[in-house]
Amino acid sequence: MKALFLLSLSLLAVVSSAKDFDFFYFVQQWPGSYCDTKRSCCYPVTGKPDPIFTIHGLWPNYNDGTYPSNCDRQNDFDVREIEDLEKTMQNYWPTLACPSSNGLKFWGHEWDKHGTCAESQLDQHSYFLSALNLYKKANILKALQDAGIDPDDRYYSVESIKQAIKRGVGFTPGLECNKDESGNQQISEVYLCVDTSGQEFIECPTFPRISCRKEIQFPSF
Repeated sequence: MKALFLLSLSLLAVVSSAKDFDFFYFVQQWPGSYCDTKRSCCYPVTGKPDPIFTIHGLWPNYNDGTYPSNCDRQNDFDVREIEDLEKTMQNYWPTLACPSSNGLKFWGHEWDKHGTCAESQLDQHSYFLSALNLYKKANILKALQDAGIDPDDRYYSVESIKQAIKRGVGFTPGLECNKDESGNQQISEVYLCVDTSGQEFIECPTFPRISCRKEIQFPSF
């Protein structure tokens, strides 16, 4: 009986710890790079997004580089929780996947896969609101343009891009690159790290294993 009780406690600890995490990745994507690939893109039903970096997601992560996912399959995305945020999300968190849509599938995926792993800190509304508030604090495009780095199809060094973002935002970013149809490597996503409250940027404990050449293209959109 004692052994069974201890086993139950052990299982409870495993379930609980599965939802713990060490920090968030706050990820923004450049729509020009997303669309300039073989898969192309589809604009949302609200029309072509503005030529700005947009939100991809707010992702719980562990310091060792791994991450939790789909932590609570009983807590499905509910659009009623974010009705007051929907208009803002259409502007700054649009979907570019095909076929064209209103973004609900994209946002639902982000909550189900990533948000449920942070629900001990943030409920659905707070999760999306936190991402929007972080977006206001980290104007990636302005930081780059202030350094003379524009989405003009030219090539820029990865180091100059990182330094420009660090000067503008205050923290070292991670970069992800993709390739266009001609095989040119482009800036695709920018990773910044956030504390477990989802409120404040921090220096990243680790970055994803991302391969970018020394010089990458910043495509127009």
